[in-house]
Amino acid sequence: MNIGGSIPDGWKVVRASDLCRLQRGFDITEATRVAGSVPVYSSSGISYFHARAAVQPPAVVTGRKGLLGRVFYVDEPFWPHDTTLWADDFNGNDPRFVAAVLAAFHLERLDAATSVPTLNRNNLTAYEVMIPSRRVEQANIAAVILEADTQIEALEKLIAKKRDVKLGMVQELLTGSTRLPGFTGEWRDITLGDHVTYLRTVALSRDQLDQESPLRYLHYGDIHTRSSVRLDAASESMPRAASHLASRAGRLAVGDLVFADASEDPDGVGKSVEVTDVPPEGAVPGLHTIAARFDKSVLADGFKGYIQFIPAFRAALLRLAAGTKVLATTRSYISGIALTLPGADEQRAIAEVLQDVDAEIVAWDRRLEWARAVKVGMMQELLTGRTRLPSKEET
Repeated sequence: MNIGGSIPDGWKVVRASDLCRLQRGFDITEATRVAGSVPVYSSSGISYFHARAAVQPPAVVTGRKGLLGRVFYVDEPFWPHDTTLWADDFNGNDPRFVAAVLAAFHLERLDAATSVPTLNRNNLTAYEVMIPSRRVEQANIAAVILEADTQIEALEKLIAKKRDVKLGMVQELLTGSTRLPGFTGEWRDITLGDHVTYLRTVALSRDQLDQESPLRYLHYGDIHTRSSVRLDAASESMPRAASHLASRAGRLAVGDLVFADASEDPDGVGKSVEVTDVPPEGAVPGLHTIAARFDKSVLADGFKGYIQFIPAFRAALLRLAAGTKVLATTRSYISGIALTLPGADEQRAIAEVLQDVDAEIVAWDRRLEWARAVKVGMMQELLTGRTRLPSKEET
């Protein structure tokens, strides 16, 4: 945090290194690890469990090597891994308050390495922070931040539960294990290649894209990073491409399904988006994508984006991609996949159910995003003394 202007009444300036005494964690190997219930903290949080604790609470832990910046308040006996820094001596400060200050300090900016990110605790001596002089005020601030954290954690757990419920629904509905009311017809076997044509793509680097050209450009990286299976190219923010660079590419249309053709991990294999709208200026499939246009009587609009979750579809792509360093999806792989699918009417009904679930999750995601933003703003106020909490006498 930057220190500027006057120091609030009852606050003081200290070196960041004086908030607590950070120490290096302890090495633990597979040979020395013993199964137990004591959490072992690495730079990303709890990694596994051990039979013996090295530190007693309260304590804070942060990453020393690897993932930097995350700060954990620990209220149970634990073992800090060698990749962490930890503290149980807070120089008279409130432990939860110290954890909040260190989290807001963004320790990752003190990276002292060039290859593997590494935090040098000695770098903290060069920085100053403002803190309340009275521990009771520190504790009051920490309690408010903890309440915000609790609300955020509750939202995260709720969203995770809803995603699990959705995954179960997807597995049931897309395999025919559960049928929607009113549908009893037999599903039929199809081979995707019998009902598809492919659009020409254009491979442009990020450096060749801009934000001013009218033509939208769908990059495979933007498929991998999105959570929605639907793409509204007319209203969503997308990279742009100059028309002369993409003149040979096919123009995307409503209902087209666009796959990312490469993934570094199995979860990304078959990742795709279904185009739900396009702008008058057009949109094109870009680098490392496969743009498929299926017969709408065989794969209904709205349903196509969900075939990536059909177990038989994913299993087929993973089997075909096995053995490659970067897991590939190709036109021939997609064309060769055989699926058992319901009729178009049932597909549309399934899609409507899943889209409703997706919309609910999106609404909760926005609420979580808002809660996180509120917390950031609140911390900026409370940890700088711009906003003071009502005074409470120490008991």
